[in-house]
Amino acid sequence: MVPSNLGEEMSTEVALPPEWEDDERMDFLFSDFKESRDVSTTDWDSKMDFWTSLILKICRSRGTVYVNLQELNKIFQRKGIMPLGLATVIQCMARCGKIQRESEFAANVDCGWVSWGVGLLLVKPLKWTFSTLLGSSGVTLKELFVVIELVKEKAAELLGVYRSSPVANHSLLSFQELRTLSSHVCVDESTLCMALLQLQREKQVTVSLHGGEKIVKFSQPGQNHVSPVSDVDLGIYQLQRSERLLEERVEALGLEAEKYKEEARVLLREGKKSQALRCLRSRKRVEKKADHLYAQLENVKEILDKIANSQTDKLVIQAYQAGVSALRLSLKDVTVEGAESLVDQIQELCDTPDEVNQILAGGALNSTDADTDGLEDELRFLLENSSLDEPSTLPEVPSHPLTPVRESGSFCDDLLSALPSVPQSHFNITDDELDKERSRITLADTGLQQKYRTSPVKRAEPAQ
Repeated sequence: MVPSNLGEEMSTEVALPPEWEDDERMDFLFSDFKESRDVSTTDWDSKMDFWTSLILKICRSRGTVYVNLQELNKIFQRKGIMPLGLATVIQCMARCGKIQRESEFAANVDCGWVSWGVGLLLVKPLKWTFSTLLGSSGVTLKELFVVIELVKEKAAELLGVYRSSPVANHSLLSFQELRTLSSHVCVDESTLCMALLQLQREKQVTVSLHGGEKIVKFSQPGQNHVSPVSDVDLGIYQLQRSERLLEERVEALGLEAEKYKEEARVLLREGKKSQALRCLRSRKRVEKKADHLYAQLENVKEILDKIANSQTDKLVIQAYQAGVSALRLSLKDVTVEGAESLVDQIQELCDTPDEVNQILAGGALNSTDADTDGLEDELRFLLENSSLDEPSTLPEVPSHPLTPVRESGSFCDDLLSALPSVPQSHFNITDDELDKERSRITLADTGLQQKYRTSPVKRAEPAQ
């Protein structure tokens, strides 16, 4: 079935390449292909590449994924002449997998899509035999072909539109909601169906029929493929639909109440008091009904919030379970006893260098202490016997100069005359005091000998 707007879209003016104005070049391109490519490989490939790229460019610029021979002949008509080799181009593109028949494309996905009734009017079953494939039959003028590259592009755009929309958190969407949402991406319903077929082939979408309504479910971010439609999904979908209906009804009742209010104001200005009162009663009745529906709407929203929270809690619990499993595996070979033993070993290894350093430093300190102790003992001895260094009691040294020796006289007389006079007074010292002084001198001599005997300093031998 040809999409309703395919002819309109493709019959409009299109951007043709500059060589379209070159008569000689276009005469070659409008001519038919040789029966065999081997006759002139270069000419065959040049012509095929030109028409293939031009067909893809035209379809992409128009936003459609369909082509058929009839519309292509109309678009590429030049000076009343149609290209003669477009049928060969379509057959070659089909053999290369660039395009597929609409029925063949749908059959490769799911036969259940036939029950949709969305424009894919497939009279025959979708299990095609080799006799119906291209190559064994010709190309009819109105037979539709799907451009695979463009279908994949549309499928990616459709998935992006859904995930960036406000309804991305909805598990299910109705087909009509999706049609409205993707109107700027898919130019018609058939293009949307082909994009959904491609997404279902990629396991990003599942489509089902419930209560005569087509429902679409997209995969959520982080999922490799979409999950089947469950009873929970259907329940959430019914609640969301009820929420939208209640919101629309409450909004409509609000507008109706405002309308009654304005009518009552106008009637009151005209002096029609009784009619104005009736309008106000109607307004009160509408407001009461709107309040009742608003209370129901709040209940539905509360249920949806609880469901959303339960889904979040479920994800958190799953994350906790995964974390516990991972932690259990990571601590499989770790025990408390092993950890304590390891800490003890580390402490012993850390203490060993400290002990070695103390031993090495202790030897040097002990030798220094021994030397210091000896020096302190010697210093103490010197302080205690400092009185030995005091000068003894001797007669005063004469201060007058010696008499020079005379040349005459004897030597003894001169020496005697030079000596000081002998004192005539007696010393006031008793015998006991002399004995004490003698004992003190004897003890001092003994201590001095003991000092020299115990001192570490080696005394020099007296000269002989």
